[in-house]
Amino acid sequence: MDNSLLVSLSQQLAAFRAIDVIANNIANASTPGYKRESTKFEEYIAQMHPAEGETGSQSVSFVKDAGTMRDLAQGHMTQTGAPFDLAINGKGFFAVQTPQGLRYTRDGHFSLDANGQIVNSSGYALQGDGGAITITPDDGDIRIAPDGTVSGRTGQLAKVRVADFADEYAMVKQGANLYSTDQQAQTPAVIDIRQGALEGSNVQPVLEISHMIEVMRAYEATATLTKNQQDMKRDAVEKLGAMPVS
Repeated sequence: MDNSLLVSLSQQLAAFRAIDVIANNIANASTPGYKRESTKFEEYIAQMHPAEGETGSQSVSFVKDAGTMRDLAQGHMTQTGAPFDLAINGKGFFAVQTPQGLRYTRDGHFSLDANGQIVNSSGYALQGDGGAITITPDDGDIRIAPDGTVSGRTGQLAKVRVADFADEYAMVKQGANLYSTDQQAQTPAVIDIRQGALEGSNVQPVLEISHMIEVMRAYEATATLTKNQQDMKRDAVEKLGAMPVS
């Protein structure tokens, strides 16, 4: 295959990957605590065999997918009034217990399950300093202080666990707005939990759509260039085939 076609193919694959990430951002624009992602690409230079009409090895520059980058900027706070909706203002993550172990999230949309445990939308229990937090009917109205202290009619019941990590960008996305990490959990210097509020996604749909249009235009330009090259080769082959044999 012509080296120019290989380069075009790498650019088209990069554009496809970028569109996939942008579409996921837009789909999660209303997901509480979601952090937008962007693609990261690098130049990869390879020594290729010469194409027809060229001599010696050729340095060809390809586009290499180097993964995604996560934007950890704070999302907008929205007041919901729901007693178990929680938002972290500043650094930190809520900890929830899953069948695969502890996972961490900024999504503070919690509720009570049938057993009285505070759980997220997947049914995973929010963790306090002593494990899962259980509320009984005798506890009455629940108050959650900015430092995470959970209180009821009978006094202090638990304290919401807030975990922070040395390298938040190294946390691994696990789906359902959850992250995992092998890092040692730390307690943030300042804990500021807002009860009855949710941190919104930090995705700005207008900017994402604008970026998507730019990527689509770049993809179409590359695809058109590839098609033109193929058409030129096909025309050349047809003309050669039409020449009389001496």
